[in-house]
Amino acid sequence: MDEQKVKETLISWRHTLHAHPETAFEEVETARFVADKLRAMGCTVHEGIGGTGVVADLTVGDGKKVIGLRADMDAINVKEVGTPTYQSQNPGKMHACGHDGHMTILLGAMTLLAESKNFNGTVRAIFQPAEEPGKGAKAMIDDGLFEKYPVDEIYGLHNIPFLPEGEIHTRPGGIMASEDNFTIKIHGRGGHASSPHVGIDPLIPAAQIILGLQTIVSRNANPLEPAVVSVTELHTDGAHNAIPSNIVMTGDTRSTSPEMQALIEIRMRTIVEHACAMAGAASEFSYTHEFAPTVNWPECAAHAAAAARKAVGADKVKENCQPVMISEDFGKFLTKVPGCFVFLGSGKKDRQNYMLHNAQFDYNDDVILTGVKFFKTLVEDRLAV
Repeated sequence: MDEQKVKETLISWRHTLHAHPETAFEEVETARFVADKLRAMGCTVHEGIGGTGVVADLTVGDGKKVIGLRADMDAINVKEVGTPTYQSQNPGKMHACGHDGHMTILLGAMTLLAESKNFNGTVRAIFQPAEEPGKGAKAMIDDGLFEKYPVDEIYGLHNIPFLPEGEIHTRPGGIMASEDNFTIKIHGRGGHASSPHVGIDPLIPAAQIILGLQTIVSRNANPLEPAVVSVTELHTDGAHNAIPSNIVMTGDTRSTSPEMQALIEIRMRTIVEHACAMAGAASEFSYTHEFAPTVNWPECAAHAAAAARKAVGADKVKENCQPVMISEDFGKFLTKVPGCFVFLGSGKKDRQNYMLHNAQFDYNDDVILTGVKFFKTLVEDRLAV
């Protein structure tokens, strides 16, 4: 198939997906679009996995090995303010993270693999719902994804607007952070602002807690390992002249390893309990794990880097990049099977590159074929004839 014709077809698919965004677990029409394209290629298609997920198999030869490729499908609840001709037709929803591009890349890779058949084994395309809230990977796993449709290795990618166009970055170990959420409730005894001595002022331990939490990163965490602790909200039931009785603080933490996740949670709980005890206040502390850290398997990171060098050239590949502290639901898959996640640079020199989740974000169509070539090369390498 002519490369320019392939590019034009894929761009038209991407624009169709962009114009019809659907959010977490509502990707009904999106899944139907994807499934129809996959069936037309000759893939065996399975729908409704983990809600709206799609799994498609393409088998060539008698090889027993299975390579999984994953794309996320959901949009986010943001009103698009950009003005492309293919602007979102679903009010208040848009593909502001590039999942329309990710789906298109995987569809493109499956198209070329189905045409060339230059591999021996099975490539399993996994189109995942609900990446944005961090629920889709678990839903597919709980629905028996890896029991019904096992893979030997799994790979995924994400566009990154602040990386140069066409570059591919990855690393062994932690590449994207966990996201853990916390809620801290402090119960004191409020009263008139003129008489703090007759009550228990919860603002004092709250202030100590906010400052104390920063010592987790500066004094407890290994300085060579990334960690972030952020208090993002503080609410009281006080008034201008009234000391509050109750305070609620919320926030999130980021880290790139399960060990750091555990350290942060333990230290936070200790700081909260002891700061409140010193003030005579009561406390409640809850800590939830929203996203697992995305931790690449070293051998798979090496395979991904090798394929990237073939696909785009060694000068455009960084195989030991810096991790980023945003989170990705792909990390959940990597707790179950070997695999690797890579970043695909999408930043252009001659235009404003809006960051992910910006209401003016639009996927860079010029990197679609780059992603397609990477996935195709990776499959052909891992399922060599």
